Amino acid sequence: MYQALYRKWRPRTFDDVVGQRHITETLKRQVQSGRLSHAYLFTGSRGTGKTTCAKILARAVNCQNPQDGNPCNQCPACLGIENGSILDVLELDAASNNRVDDIRAILDEAVYTPATVKKRVYIVDEVHMLSTQAFNALLQILEEPPAHLMFILATTEIHKVPATIKSRCQQFSFKRIHADEIAARLRYVAGQEEIQLTDEGAALIARLADGGMRDALSLLDQCAGEGGTIDEGRVRGILGLAGNLETAALLETVADGDGAQALERLDRLYAGGKEMAALASELSALVRDLLVRKTAPDAGAGLMTGGYDETTMRRLAGRFDGPRLVHMLRVLQETGAGLARSANRRTDMELCLITLCDPALDPSPTALAARVARLEQGDISMGGKRQPEAQAVQPPGGQETPAAPVMEEGSPAAPAVYPAAGSREETKAEPSPAPAPADKGGQALYHWPGWAALREQLKRAMDVGDFVFLGNSAMVEGSWDGRELTLWTANDFIRDQMNKPAITGAVAQIAQQLMGGPVHVAARTGKAPADEPQKAAASQEEPDALEAFLNDNQGNVIVE
Repeated sequence: MYQALYRKWRPRTFDDVVGQRHITETLKRQVQSGRLSHAYLFTGSRGTGKTTCAKILARAVNCQNPQDGNPCNQCPACLGIENGSILDVLELDAASNNRVDDIRAILDEAVYTPATVKKRVYIVDEVHMLSTQAFNALLQILEEPPAHLMFILATTEIHKVPATIKSRCQQFSFKRIHADEIAARLRYVAGQEEIQLTDEGAALIARLADGGMRDALSLLDQCAGEGGTIDEGRVRGILGLAGNLETAALLETVADGDGAQALERLDRLYAGGKEMAALASELSALVRDLLVRKTAPDAGAGLMTGGYDETTMRRLAGRFDGPRLVHMLRVLQETGAGLARSANRRTDMELCLITLCDPALDPSPTALAARVARLEQGDISMGGKRQPEAQAVQPPGGQETPAAPVMEEGSPAAPAVYPAAGSREETKAEPSPAPAPADKGGQALYHWPGWAALREQLKRAMDVGDFVFLGNSAMVEGSWDGRELTLWTANDFIRDQMNKPAITGAVAQIAQQLMGGPVHVAARTGKAPADEPQKAAASQEEPDALEAFLNDNQGNVIVE
C-alpha cells in the first residue's frame, strides 16, 4: 500500500529534523542529562515539526538504549510507542476532544504509574482548541504533576493558550524552515525515491511551501504522480500556476492606466468562476513580489512567493516605481480585508481596479506621494497616460525661456515656480526686476527666485509624505511679513497637516538659519497676499538674501 511522502519521510530522530536545530539540540541535552520538564509547549506554523518532535521526545524519554539523546528506534519501548501498542503514550487531538470530560478522563488515569515504560506521556495537539473548563481541568494536574507524568502540548495559535498554562510549561518556538533547507531535503528524498527533480523545480516547490516541510513533501508527491522530470515549468503546470498569467496581464493593464481594459479582464475572470477574494490575494502577492524585487534586487530572490516566472517579473518591475507599489499594495490589502463583509464583491473589486488605474481618484496621503514621485520622474499623467512634454519657447532675442508648466485639467491655476539656482532646470532669461526682500513684508514666497531652492532643501530633509503638500504650489503658498512665515493652504485639511510640529519645525529651522533669528511658522487657510510691484521695483538693486544663502550652502542644510 502506497504511503504519502510526508508520512514515509517523517523524521525518527532529532538529528533528522530540518531547520529546528535550536530546539532539537536543547531537547537532546535534556534527555542525556535527565533534566526533563513535566510539561512542554511547542508553538509555530504548520508543517514545521511540532508533532514530530513531540513523538521523538516521547520515545527518547522511554528508550531503553538512547543514542546521544536520540531514541534508538529498535528497543521494545520505541517500537511499541511507534506502532501504538503501548497505551502509556497517548496522542490526543484537542480539536475533536476539547470538552472538560475528555480532560477529566485523562486525569483519572494519569495518577497510575505506567505499566511498561518509564513515563506516561500525553501529546495534546492543537491545544488552543480546548474549552475554558478543559483548560482549568488541565491546569489542576500541571500544578502538581506526578513524577511519572509528562505533557507535550502543541499549537499553531499561542495567543489562545492561557497564561496560566504557558507559565507552567517550557515553551519552544518552531520557526519557518528556510527555502534552501527545504530544497536540499527535497533533493535528498527525490534521490531516495528515484524521482527526477531538477534544482530549479526543488527551489520553486520550496518557495511555494511557505516554510513548511510537510507542504513541500506533499507538493513533491503531487508533481511526481505523472512521472518524468520535474522541472520549474512542470511544477507550474501541475500546480495550476499557469493561471497566474491572467493575474499578471491584469496588472499590466493597471500599469497602462487602462481602466476599461482592466474591467473587461475582470469580467472574463468573473464569468470563468474566479473568486474576487482569491483575485485580490493573487494581485497582492504579485505586487508584494514586485516591491521586494525593487527593494532588494540581489538578496530578495529567497523572499519571492515563486508564483511567477522571471520573465514576467522582470517585465512588470520596469512598469512601476516604489511609491506606487506601496500604494497599490495597501489598496489591495484593504480591499481584500473588506471583501468578506461586502454585499457585492464584484463591485468592490471593480472600484479597486479603477482606483489602481488612476491614482488621482484616491485622496489618501500614500496615493498623493505616489503621484508626486511620478511627477518628479516626468510622468505627468491623467489616468496613467503620459502627457506630451512642454517645449521651451524661443523668444526673438534668441534666449530660451522656461517651458510653461503642464496643468491637469480642472486644477486651479498654480503660480509660476522658479528653479533652484544652479540646478539643471535653470535657464538664461533676460534679467527682470528683483522681488521685494524678505524683511520688507507683503511678498508671496512662491514669487521669490529662492523659494524653489528652499523647497529643494525641504525635499531633501523631509519624508515624502510630509513634503507632498509643500511640493505643490496649488495646495500650499507662502508669505513673509518680517516676523512670521505663513503657509497659506487650499483647505482646512491641508492646514492641519502643515501645522504638524514635524513640518513647521523643519521649515522654521531652515528659515532661522537665513534670518539669523527665531522665525515663527504657522499655516492658515486662504490665499497668500499678492506682491506689490512698487516694492519690487524699489528693491531692484537689493540682492535676494534667501537665494544667496542657499547658493552658498547648497546641500548643507540638514534638518534633524
